[in-house]
Amino acid sequence: MRRRQLFSLSAILLASVWLAGCASPHYLQLSPERTAEVTSVGQGQEVTVLAQDGRDSDVIGNRAGGGMSTAKVTVNSHEIIPRLQQEAERAVADMGFTPTHEAADGRPSLTLELASLSYAHGNSDQPLIDEARLEGVLRAIARNDGTTYTGTYTSRRSQEYAVKPDKATNTRMLNDLLGDALNRAFSDQDLGRLLAR
Repeated sequence: MRRRQLFSLSAILLASVWLAGCASPHYLQLSPERTAEVTSVGQGQEVTVLAQDGRDSDVIGNRAGGGMSTAKVTVNSHEIIPRLQQEAERAVADMGFTPTHEAADGRPSLTLELASLSYAHGNSDQPLIDEARLEGVLRAIARNDGTTYTGTYTSRRSQEYAVKPDKATNTRMLNDLLGDALNRAFSDQDLGRLLAR
C-alpha cells in the first residue's frame, strides 16, 4: 500500500514539474544576423540609420496556446532594437555608405522598424504533435532628396514538435526568422538605389 502511495506521489510530482516547465515564461534575448550579400552602390556618403520598434507590446505570444500568463514569450524592445541597429548599420556600410546616428538636412536616411513579431500556438494534423507558428515583419523606410521608399519584409515559420521547444530552441528559431527578414530587406536593391541618388 505504501509503495502505491509513493508511486502516486512521484507521478504527481513529475506531472507538476512537467506542467511547470511547459508554462514557464520565456524572456528571449535575440541576436538576428543578416547573411545575404548586398550590392555596393554607395561612394562613402553618410546615411542616417535608425532602428525602431513598431510593436504595441514586448510580449510576442504564448507557448501554451491559451491565456496562461506564465507561458508568455517576451522579446524586450531595449534588447532587440540595438541589435537591429547594428545590423542596419552593417548593411549600410556594406552597401558602400558611411552610417551615422546624426540626422542632417539633405542627408539620406534609412529607418529599420520591427513592425511585428509573433509566436502563436498552431494545430498540427498529426496526433500528439503540436505546432509553433512564428512571424516577423520588418519595415525599411529610405528617404533621399524628397523621395521616400518603403519596403515591408515578412518571414514566417511553422515548427512541429512533440515536446515544447525550450528557451534555447525558441531563441534559435526567432533569430533565424528575423535573420531571414533582414536578408529580404537588404537584398531589396531599391533601398540602395534611392540612398545613392
